[in-house]
Amino acid sequence: MDEAATRALLVELGASLFARGFSVGSAGNISVRLADGYLITPANSSLGRLDAAGISKLDLGWNHIGGQKPSKEVFMHRAVLTARPEAGAVVHLHSTHATAIACLAAVGESAPIPPLTPYFVMRVGRSLPVLPYHRPGDPAMEDGIHQAAKTARAVLLANHGPVVTGATLRDAVAAAEELEEAAKLALLLRGQDARALTPAQVDDLLTTFG
Repeated sequence: MDEAATRALLVELGASLFARGFSVGSAGNISVRLADGYLITPANSSLGRLDAAGISKLDLGWNHIGGQKPSKEVFMHRAVLTARPEAGAVVHLHSTHATAIACLAAVGESAPIPPLTPYFVMRVGRSLPVLPYHRPGDPAMEDGIHQAAKTARAVLLANHGPVVTGATLRDAVAAAEELEEAAKLALLLRGQDARALTPAQVDDLLTTFG
């Protein structure tokens, strides 16, 4: 997919996330890896009202070279994309249920959402580390995100929200959506005797679907 098509898809998927309540106001940001750099949503922009030409472009050294001023959380996307060279995109949302889990779970917990459904395992994997709280835009969180992303497709930032990656932009958005739905299920079933997938079933899913 060329850059123009990628920009158009970013606008389309951002609007879809916004329309369905996965982001509100100017919350959240998305990045995509290009052959010659990166695209990232601009600072203080709404995912529901992105302008394709205004999406920020960074070079391979993460320097701003085009479009509007990039999100203040560029370092978050750099942390993930440098840790996972196979990843093509990163989605950071403040989606309600995943953020609720990020407020409830203990920092350091590695699986705050149980493997209730196969698609959660297939999209997000076995691990979902909960990382310490930092104020939004604080570059001090970069190293922690980078280290966690080496072995996890998604992380939860305590009292902040999820950061999710995928092989493509579509994959990353789908994984972020699946994480939010899994968080909603976990909260609905909180305190109930819910049946989670067994370790063997999780292993089978990861072996079959990667």
